Amino acid sequence: MTKTYDVRIDVDAAESRGAYKPLWNWFGYDEPNYTDTANGKKLLKELTELSPEPVRVRTHNLLTSGDGTYSLKWGSTNAYTEDAGGNPVYDWTIMDRIFDAYVEAGNIPLVQVGFMPEALSTDPGPYRHSWSLEDRYATIMTGWASPPKDLKKWGDLVHAWARHLADRYGEDVVRGWPWEVWNEPDGHYWKGTVEEFCAMYAVTARALKDALPGVRVGGPHTCGAFNNPKAQTFLRAFLQFIVDTDTPIDFIAFHAKGNPVVWQDHVRMGLHKQLRDIEANLAIVNEFPTLRHLPTVIGESDPEGCAACSARVHPQNGYRNGPLYGAYVVESMIRTYELSKRAGVEIEGAVTWAFLFEDQPWFDGFRDLATNGVDKAVLNGFRMLGKLGGEWIETKSDHAVAIEDIMLHGVRDTPDVNAVATRDARGVSVLVWNYHDDDIEDGAATVTLALANLRPGSHRLTHYRMDKDHSNAFGVWQKMGSPQTVTGADYERLEAAGKLAVLETRTVTADGVLTLATDLPRQGVSLFRIDY
Repeated sequence: MTKTYDVRIDVDAAESRGAYKPLWNWFGYDEPNYTDTANGKKLLKELTELSPEPVRVRTHNLLTSGDGTYSLKWGSTNAYTEDAGGNPVYDWTIMDRIFDAYVEAGNIPLVQVGFMPEALSTDPGPYRHSWSLEDRYATIMTGWASPPKDLKKWGDLVHAWARHLADRYGEDVVRGWPWEVWNEPDGHYWKGTVEEFCAMYAVTARALKDALPGVRVGGPHTCGAFNNPKAQTFLRAFLQFIVDTDTPIDFIAFHAKGNPVVWQDHVRMGLHKQLRDIEANLAIVNEFPTLRHLPTVIGESDPEGCAACSARVHPQNGYRNGPLYGAYVVESMIRTYELSKRAGVEIEGAVTWAFLFEDQPWFDGFRDLATNGVDKAVLNGFRMLGKLGGEWIETKSDHAVAIEDIMLHGVRDTPDVNAVATRDARGVSVLVWNYHDDDIEDGAATVTLALANLRPGSHRLTHYRMDKDHSNAFGVWQKMGSPQTVTGADYERLEAAGKLAVLETRTVTADGVLTLATDLPRQGVSLFRIDY
């Protein structure tokens, strides 16, 4: 029998809960050479349009050797080689194409210093890894993941790179970009020791500070710490090194991942695991009193750990094409704010590790924001987050699930039908979602939204919606027969279906109070915007 829920949500526009600062508008991906493709530039522009605050974009492989050809889990710029005499040769040609695309789109790069150029790698074996959808990480740690054989040459490369970017885009511009060192050195991305990583970090940070005085540098981007002793040990050792040596650091970075599974006949998300990762990493930061004032960045904050693993091969990733991914993003991002407040540690940004994958089948179930140039439903979750602004206001739902229960059990019983709201000089935005870990069509909610202390008068109401029938190109593609060749009017139809849908617009009159109602299906998200 299908369950439904009657839910009341109260919003008090007079009760400020502090300034709103977006932490969700950070994105990343492994393959930097997707950046300047036609689809890459199109998506970067769409990310810029999400909100007034510029998005931050993070990518691996910016110093990896190769010819700049993209493929899954791989990218290269060939920025560093050596001549016959062992002298450094810098070539910024491919790098410039990537950063030109960011700057032209209005993005702010979260510049990742990595990985190791072949000429500097200590690994005499294969340099480029092999990757398949089936084997995944089995043979990924090759020469690119090694420490530098010459720390001075490495530091000189970092310095030269920073100066080149400053000369090309302006010193003040590049000084405003956050820089970071490496990625998951406790996992598949570093073949050296903790001590070797710390030495490499110190040389990198000082080279950047010398090249661009005042620039912000952070790390180490360790893996999720919940139930992961290796990640915990590495992060503690790195932070202790920072404290003991007074090595420069401006933000502390770590990762957090959920754990979806196939349960019975459907996908069941593992939101609790992602939240526990965040909680565990923040607790480690709090062990170092002299570092607690630093902001943190969740360099990858995702439902699981492999963006390039297709749902066709890994069915637990079947959440990615439709609205569940968007509802999960909204739920996890709002809960991230709660964890930051509970720990007393600022989370400056939470990076969604998703962009696009070129030359792949339509809706193949990669963790991406668009497929073949068509936006997926998840991007509309971000579009609704982008309509928040100003300051938080008091919001209460009588069907909210407490964060303590989610971290212990997930959202496995009743759904979390919840909301947040913000106010600015022009009006009020209310974000409402109906989330459950289980990807089944059950648990619809009839939501009554009671708003108090609005500005009296006639206002413009716009109701945006993402669910299985709205803002969901995947559903439209399925109704088209799931074609792998899409052209002409069919492509235009899918493009339109990938945009954020407006459920209604109308004029409403408020004498300080306003009551709205909507039916919100499971994995549905609504944004009510009231413009004065």
